[in-house]
Parts: sequence; structure tokens; C-alpha cells
Amino acid sequence: MTAQNPLRNAPIRVLVAKPGLDGHDRGAKVIARALRDAGMEVIYTGLRQTPERIVSAAIQEDVDCVGLSILSGAHNTIVPRITAMLKEQGAEDILVVLGGTIPVQDAEFLRSHGVAAIFGPGTPLETTIRFIREHVRPRGVRL
Repeated sequence: MTAQNPLRNAPIRVLVAKPGLDGHDRGAKVIARALRDAGMEVIYTGLRQTPERIVSAAIQEDVDCVGLSILSGAHNTIVPRITAMLKEQGAEDILVVLGGTIPVQDAEFLRSHGVAAIFGPGTPLETTIRFIREHVRPRGVRL
């Protein structure tokens, strides 16, 4: 079954990215596979991506959602840069979700910078899939 963005009549496109110097990618690969299995189109950027590369890829690939996986503790620095750059590029309508070891006390700060949801260790894959399906926003017509 394909997970579609109902307002585009096309599969939901998700960019899964590992920003910063974090070298652990197992979780990102697991979620990328789960999203694919749920019918979404997934672009995985690989390890050690800069915010600039992530934003460029998100726009170039015309994604509906950016999923960031951060285990390094650099989330309060990296995430605001990514969401600010998306806004500067006119792409603030792209859903941004975050996974990793994110302290509870940082959640409000991250949400104030455009993160729609934070999924910590042990979050069921179906919870993340359902959230993305329910919160993807229309972004116009894909050519």
C-alpha cells in the first residue's frame, strides 16, 4: 500500500538525514526502511550531512517531510539552522520530525523552531509512520 499525500495524489516523500558528526546510523536506516515498507518514497542522505546539504536535498527532491536523526547532542544547534534555511528557501511547509536521544527539556525549544514531533528511543515505528501520514501538508503540485 502506498502512503499518499492526498492533496498531491502522489506518494509521501521523506528525506531521512543524519546531520552533524554523529556516526551512528542504524536507527536512521531502520526508520527509512519502515517508511518505505509503509509505501512512502524515502531519500536517505547518509552520515555527516551539513544543514545546507540537507536543505538543498529536501528542496531538490521535493519532499513532504524531513526526518532528522541526531544522537550527538547537537540538536539545539543544528535543527534551528535547518528549519531557518527551509524558511529562507520558502519551504517552511515541509514537515520536520526529529528522532534520537533528545532530552525532554529541549523539546519545547525544538518545537518553537519548527519541529513537529520528537520520537525518542523505543518509539514504535507505526507511531512515527502514522504521525507523518496525518501531518504532511500540501505543497502544491509535483511535476
